[in-house]
Amino acid sequence: MGDNNKKGGFSGWFARTSDTNLLLTITIVVFFVMYIGAMVFQGGGFLKPQTFLHILNNNGALIITACGMSLVMICGGIDISVGGVVALVSMSCAVYLDRDVLNPEKYAEKPGKIFVALLIALGIGLAFGVVQGFLVAYLEIQPFIVTLAGMFFARGMTTIVHTDPFNVSNEAFVKLKDTRVIVPGLGSVNRKGIYIDAYVEIGVLVALLVVIVLFALLRWVKLGRGFYAVGGNPQSALMLGVNVKRTKFLSHLICGLLAGLAGFVYFMHVGSGSPSHASGMEMNAIASSIIGGTMLTGGVGNIIGTLFGVLSLATIQNIVASAGLGEAWWTGITIAGMLCIFLVIQSVIIAKKKKLLTK
Repeated sequence: MGDNNKKGGFSGWFARTSDTNLLLTITIVVFFVMYIGAMVFQGGGFLKPQTFLHILNNNGALIITACGMSLVMICGGIDISVGGVVALVSMSCAVYLDRDVLNPEKYAEKPGKIFVALLIALGIGLAFGVVQGFLVAYLEIQPFIVTLAGMFFARGMTTIVHTDPFNVSNEAFVKLKDTRVIVPGLGSVNRKGIYIDAYVEIGVLVALLVVIVLFALLRWVKLGRGFYAVGGNPQSALMLGVNVKRTKFLSHLICGLLAGLAGFVYFMHVGSGSPSHASGMEMNAIASSIIGGTMLTGGVGNIIGTLFGVLSLATIQNIVASAGLGEAWWTGITIAGMLCIFLVIQSVIIAKKKKLLTK
């Protein structure tokens, strides 16, 4: 084992590299190969920087949700309620900003309503995180069952808050929603010869900030290392002095809080409330985490990989649509195939590495 670790070349690097960094490397390489391939073989919009920025704009909420999902999965759990929480937050914020439920005739656009709407969003996410985290960590109920109930509850509450989809007309919110952050040097000239600035939405900046904070948490903070320890082996983590129950609770609490934040970012992107919002987002978050190198067995994962997992998922959807296969089932089939490939890659690589280390 010691001699093997001293070997140079690819085998030595392969044996020395952690599972997390190894899967992260694969995810990044696959994304760039896929996107460059789309630029070469499909051209068109893929050659414009704004196309990549649109991927970020359309998936800011998913990035945040997937980061929370990765945190829970690294800790050995799962949370399938996040899509329902995003929909509930979006509808609740829409109703609050667009009308006064108690006194509809006295509705007025009061200063600070957007900030209160953000607090509502975070409060809803925090409530789900606290309740589900308590049930999973301290009552030791299976996280799948707990969060499945949470998903149904959130979807049901969304319909109770308001049954019909509607657009928000609050002027302050519309102004915030339409705010664009210009990215210098990436603009392009359209067919009419007019230069168009490249831009991202505010939600993208929030999502990237979440990625940075969680990356730092998992890499340099004791709590982050505790997530990996609990996900890898709860008994060993307990012997090392890690409070396993509290760590599991905090992973669900942070995931719920991020789902609330993602709901507000999603709301800023769509500008409306609807019971059908964020349909399937929990599955996309799980898929993005897996593609990003987070293992379902726990203990392995990287937030940067999750970011690239979301980008890979969105790129696949764009490639399928650009190829003229815009029907939903083609996208689903492609994503299913991609997931299977990544799961096989993960299994083969981990098995190969264990074999090298035991020599």
